[in-house]
Amino acid sequence: MNHLDQTKLVITGMGAVTPIGVGVPAYWQALTAGQCGIGRITRFDASDLPVQIAAELKDFDPTAYMPKTLARTMDPFMQYAFVAAEEALGDSGLDIAADPDRVGIVMGTAMDGVTTVAGTQAAYDAGKRVGPRFVPMTIGNIAAAQISIAHGITGPSMTLNTACSAGGDAIMTAAMLLRTGEADAVLAVGGESILCPIVVAGLSQAHALSRRNDDPEQACRPFDADRDGFVIGEGGGALILETEEHARARGAHIYAELAGYANTSDAHHVTAPHPEGAGAAACMRRALKRAGLTSSDIGYINAHGTSTGLGDIAETQAVKAVFGGRESAPPVSSTKSMTGHLMGAGGITESIACILAIRDGILPPTLHLAHPDPACDLDYIPNEARKTRITAAMSNSLGFGGQNSSLIFTQYTR
Repeated sequence: MNHLDQTKLVITGMGAVTPIGVGVPAYWQALTAGQCGIGRITRFDASDLPVQIAAELKDFDPTAYMPKTLARTMDPFMQYAFVAAEEALGDSGLDIAADPDRVGIVMGTAMDGVTTVAGTQAAYDAGKRVGPRFVPMTIGNIAAAQISIAHGITGPSMTLNTACSAGGDAIMTAAMLLRTGEADAVLAVGGESILCPIVVAGLSQAHALSRRNDDPEQACRPFDADRDGFVIGEGGGALILETEEHARARGAHIYAELAGYANTSDAHHVTAPHPEGAGAAACMRRALKRAGLTSSDIGYINAHGTSTGLGDIAETQAVKAVFGGRESAPPVSSTKSMTGHLMGAGGITESIACILAIRDGILPPTLHLAHPDPACDLDYIPNEARKTRITAAMSNSLGFGGQNSSLIFTQYTR
């Protein structure tokens, strides 16, 4: 085995842009306080749509974080990724200019600039011209390009479109770049904004979304018997990953270690998960094996937990297949009950929740869990955060097409 395969990978910077808080401190405070960011859609007139709720980024002014001329060239998903990246890079104290070729970026997003596509098409149909920025505002990799241009990052740059596991897969790909010696530090970043009428209408017709329009705050109810679909969210997340050697050489603060990671495919259905969660279970087992840990070492699981009928049951089955029943499985929660589903950004913002759970000894709750589904019989940390010391946590992200991502973070020790 190559010695690089044994290299410890550590987290040295974090950034978050979410419906419950911009900036990691605000995001974490809201998570542990059990604040919900879901409400009625204000971005456009949704009165004729069957679903009129989402977890929006309200009062977000991109020009507070970047020049107005730059903000105008970015789709919202790019803006969120850019702001999260700025926070993570600043948090890390990484001197990019010292060796820009040894710094990389991996971007994760599910639907790229779909809101720009939808808005431009509507304007074009109304007789307006298409502007010259249209194409670069819709391409997924331009988010990473804007970050690299702003900071002079000239190392590897990749963009992944693995649906809702894209954020988790970005972290895994960053780890692969580090372990193959392609970089010493990698920015893993995710961004998503799919709030436009055609996407809401399409997901509504697929019966994927909650229709609890009269009670938005209670709409996302992972593992609850009364759940009726997920709630669209939007935002961005970013992590700085480095080899331990590189981080220690520059005296960086280390939050945690990325101990394990895996990606698998269900090979079952385009939108439905494997009914027994076979692919997700295989993914968790691979992550544990890579980390050199057993199931009993994991103190908390941040579940994909979208609040869909099939998905929550399949993920519960997968966890039980790997960890055993309620008595032996660790506590599990879905922070989507607060943020909504951040798609490509979710795997990163939820990883941040795992890292901070290890640091602070607080496990964020699953909100709105009033009537547990008998088929979902694990400890889901209902409604209130829980104080408990843990040394390892797992983050799961599962996407359309049978995409599965599993990450394991552990307390860092030299």
